[in-house]
Amino acid sequence: MCGVAGIVSTSPPDPEHVRMMCRLIAHRGPDGEGFHTDAHAALGMRRLAIIDVAGGDQPVYNEDGTVAAVFNGEIYNFAELRERLVGRGHRFTTNSDTEVLVHLYEEHGEDLVGHLRGMFAFAIWDAARRRLLLARDRVGKKPLYYRQAGTSLSFASELKALVADPSVPRELDPVALHHYLTYQYVPAPWSIYRGIAKLPPGHLLVWDQGNVRLRRYWKLDFTPRRVHSEREASAQVRQLLLDATRVRMVSERPLGAFLSGGIDSSAVVAAMARLSDQPVKTFCIGFDDQRYDERSYAATVARRYGTDHHEFVVAGSSALEVLPTVTRHFDEPFADSSAIPSFFVAELSRRHVTVVLNGDGGDECFGGYRRYAYMKRVGRMQAPDPLRGVLSRIGSALAQGRSGPRVRRVGRGLRLLGETPQHRYASLMSYFTSEGKEALYTEAMQEQVAGVDSYELVGQAFDTSRADEDVNRLMDVDVNTYLPGDLLVKVDITTMAHSLEARSPFLDHHLMEWAAGLPGRWKVDGQVTKALLKKAMAPWLPSELLHRPKAGFGVPLADWLRCELRPLAHDLLTDHTARSRGLFRPEVVRGLLQDHDEGRDRSTRLWSLLQFELWHRTCAESSCDTATAAPATAQGYRG
Repeated sequence: MCGVAGIVSTSPPDPEHVRMMCRLIAHRGPDGEGFHTDAHAALGMRRLAIIDVAGGDQPVYNEDGTVAAVFNGEIYNFAELRERLVGRGHRFTTNSDTEVLVHLYEEHGEDLVGHLRGMFAFAIWDAARRRLLLARDRVGKKPLYYRQAGTSLSFASELKALVADPSVPRELDPVALHHYLTYQYVPAPWSIYRGIAKLPPGHLLVWDQGNVRLRRYWKLDFTPRRVHSEREASAQVRQLLLDATRVRMVSERPLGAFLSGGIDSSAVVAAMARLSDQPVKTFCIGFDDQRYDERSYAATVARRYGTDHHEFVVAGSSALEVLPTVTRHFDEPFADSSAIPSFFVAELSRRHVTVVLNGDGGDECFGGYRRYAYMKRVGRMQAPDPLRGVLSRIGSALAQGRSGPRVRRVGRGLRLLGETPQHRYASLMSYFTSEGKEALYTEAMQEQVAGVDSYELVGQAFDTSRADEDVNRLMDVDVNTYLPGDLLVKVDITTMAHSLEARSPFLDHHLMEWAAGLPGRWKVDGQVTKALLKKAMAPWLPSELLHRPKAGFGVPLADWLRCELRPLAHDLLTDHTARSRGLFRPEVVRGLLQDHDEGRDRSTRLWSLLQFELWHRTCAESSCDTATAAPATAQGYRG
């Protein structure tokens, strides 16, 4: 696991600038650094040593030194690939997984990505052809940003390394902000800054002597699988999970697991326990508010498998203290409030291990979100076309009104009945509706995003899905939007902030593709979500865990905003600095501040605005160097 950065150009790049970029992402790789420089390329990396700790430094080269690579991630099938490449005459100088990249490139060119099993973001420089290849793993576990300026291209694992260049304007992209307020994250290919993009998951970028092209190399395959019964499928789930876990337990550094008490992380811990002759180290975060605290479920699994279990309780005061640091690490606005406990569990884990396994991807593989069942139920109540517009207008009026949370919920339900499936699902995934953003924006902001519909991002994923069943199509939409835009960003940033590597067995592409081909009814059965996975895990996990309601990784956000975070939110969102941006109507912001204790929706919208303002003051207006975080006070941010 590493952080990478570089510049390629038709003229000589500045190697000192790449060294500076790497210093800014040193937290991703505290164990060493490496650089390559020639007339047209400067590549750099920071290393977190996991495989071949003693000899696996980067960059790596082919036999004659004309192909160089820097790499972030893990290739789990590198031993098999290495054996095959040695058989074809290639010579290796290290025992690391990274070195297979340069030799695979010699054999297959840019098609090498189809041979990789793992998580990755890498750069391969072909000096003889003056060609750069950038690639990102299939589902986007590892990030990669890039910026094209004339015939030059720069790239980095984190946004802070690109905007540190004084020649790069830190100009807010209003479309990116528009999408962020809808989904609480900035979706690829946007970044929050104009002129800087994210390489989307499952994509390649080729820079060839100043010309750039992008190509998608992977999309989830929903070809039906030949499985004769759910019993047979359950056994196959266990086998695939064991295999995906086994390859992710290869490490020369201490290894453990996040254990939330949910089915997915518990299943991974159960698999690890079956594959290990030592107690698994497990890590759990809880809250002093029992509505959000799942430590008892995690403890049940920990006792069942005799793990070395560790816990930490997050309080509102702790969230306030860590907020500046978390904001700086994300580099752009990010409003998934579970980033706070994720940051703390990563910090707790790093005291004991260097690698953790987690349960990410279980919901997207096996239908774990309640919204999948809701969409099935509402789909059976599809309104006739003549009534759709009426229901949508009445519902919107009620949902935007001030008649109390129950009336607003009824309004949202009526509005959803009047929408197409694509629009309905986008509505379920959104925090600020189109009407809410229109009311929030100043006229100047409205003009900058005129004609831009954030719901089209979900709609495009919906329309281009290869799935032919409704439930599978919804999961495919999440694999292309919510999973890489929110969940995987959260895990990568919070773990790498502590130099901790996170691995996700459920996101093994072999397991994902097999699960995608199963009937949707095996995943969501009526109102039962993750039905097949629950049956598969019955021999491994206690019944009370399998059949309890899904909780997610929620936090007492409304309480925090009423208490510990209230002064900060009020001061930062209403002061002259915030108003002078000319983006949001002050009276609408004040309304959210006054009413945020009425329900979850207003709290999440307020949190989104607060996160944007914190980002603007800690990153857009100053260095995003994570070594220097402002104090968690309004005065500190005004600084």
